[in-house]
Amino acid sequence: MILLRPLDGVVFKLRFHGTEHVPATGGVILAVNHVSYADPLIFVRFAWDAGRIPRTLAKESLFGAPVFGAVLRGARQIPVSRGSAQASGSLLAAEEALRDGECLCIYPEGTVTRDPQWWPMRARTGAARLALATGVPVIPVAQWGAQHFYDRYNHRFSPLPRKRVTYLAGPAVDLSEFLGRPITQELLRQTTDAIMAEVRSLLGEIRGETPPSTFWTPPERDAAPHETPRDRS
Repeated sequence: MILLRPLDGVVFKLRFHGTEHVPATGGVILAVNHVSYADPLIFVRFAWDAGRIPRTLAKESLFGAPVFGAVLRGARQIPVSRGSAQASGSLLAAEEALRDGECLCIYPEGTVTRDPQWWPMRARTGAARLALATGVPVIPVAQWGAQHFYDRYNHRFSPLPRKRVTYLAGPAVDLSEFLGRPITQELLRQTTDAIMAEVRSLLGEIRGETPPSTFWTPPERDAAPHETPRDRS
């Protein structure tokens, strides 16, 4: 954070709102939408400014990157190996961190959204699984603006002028109806959608727009052949 704080201030115009919703102590999940590969640099700053030391789940490949990989390892971040036997180990490490009272920063979508209008797309269920297993609060966080700095899918990098990036956190998501029930794929999907619906609503506030009522679904996330991507919720 000693390095990131001045870097963030030089590169971005940051606006953080709702940090009072982040508990000062105890295990907590901060769940945020994902719009740019630049997001992690700002998300950890948001958690830090909210008074918490962040732990994040990051793609394993990033840990081998020059400089950035050393930062991830030094900050005790948790590598994720998707599609492998090690993937469950990442969730176990994250669960242990939450039970130890740490703050876990998660992008439930798993990668930068592919929604054509930059709304959250259909998320993976890892955050929901962690929330149901530990019972820790889930704080929804929306963020907007970093995609103007680096747009992954359109291959645009535009550092100047400095981009305004806004974060808005809300109260903990009410997951009471899902807790204490047998863990099934249906329950995980319902819990995930409840979390991301709150994130999406907050993003609508930042953008001053009405968000869509459903989540755009990438083809690899099992959209049925007869459905359009936004038919799935």
